[in-house]
Amino acid sequence: QVQLVESGGGLVQAGGSLRLSCAASRSIFSINSMGWYRQAPGKRRELVATISSGVSTNYADSVKGRFTISRDNAKNTVYLQMNSLQPEDTAVYYCNAKELQYGLGYVDSWGQGTQVTVSS
Repeated sequence: QVQLVESGGGLVQAGGSLRLSCAASRSIFSINSMGWYRQAPGKRRELVATISSGVSTNYADSVKGRFTISRDNAKNTVYLQMNSLQPEDTAVYYCNAKELQYGLGYVDSWGQGTQVTVSS
């Protein structure tokens, strides 16, 4: 597994922006997919965005056009730029790495999460 540490969360007013960072403990060059998920109180964890090793991206419909995921392999870091934030974006945001490992299949690693709170 890879250790993941998120940062960049906080309190922001509706319409504002935040950039989340996810720093990995080792190279992410070969990690098949990295992504961001979120979990609001009383709700299930949901996918926000993913980016593959080939830098193709996938977004939840609710964030398309507002959020942008990117990766910097040289810094072993994945980012989530969040613009036009709304109160419904309030959640704990988790970084995920999905890596194909010989004999194990795809193995998931998770960060500890960072709180994003959007006030109206």
